[in-house]
Amino acid sequence: MEMIIDKFNYWCYIALILIGFYAMMAKGNLMKKLIGMNIFQWSIILFFVSISAKRGATIPILGGHGAVHDIINSIEYVNPLPHVLMLTAIVVGVATTGIALTLLIILYKKYGTLEEDEIIEELKK
Repeated sequence: MEMIIDKFNYWCYIALILIGFYAMMAKGNLMKKLIGMNIFQWSIILFFVSISAKRGATIPILGGHGAVHDIINSIEYVNPLPHVLMLTAIVVGVATTGIALTLLIILYKKYGTLEEDEIIEELKK
């Protein structure tokens, strides 16, 4: 029980991942699938940001002229790479969502619905 409480944020991310995955796989409406994809993506981004955080750490910038000669202890600094990668993932996610919404608008104008089954039936005709 202590492990569950200690890692509560990880359990929340797992729940969000499962909710997003369920929405992408089980729903027939394309807008619901897009929302599920966004939930899935954001939960992974939050997970990576949370595992890269350190309590009591500082940014990895050495100050002053004599700091180069000091011993650098890496445990005192936060690794900026996961944060930078997740910032890139956020930008890609926003762009992907924008393009997907544009395609959904085009599909709705052409077929009058966003239900996957109805669009497939219309394409078979």
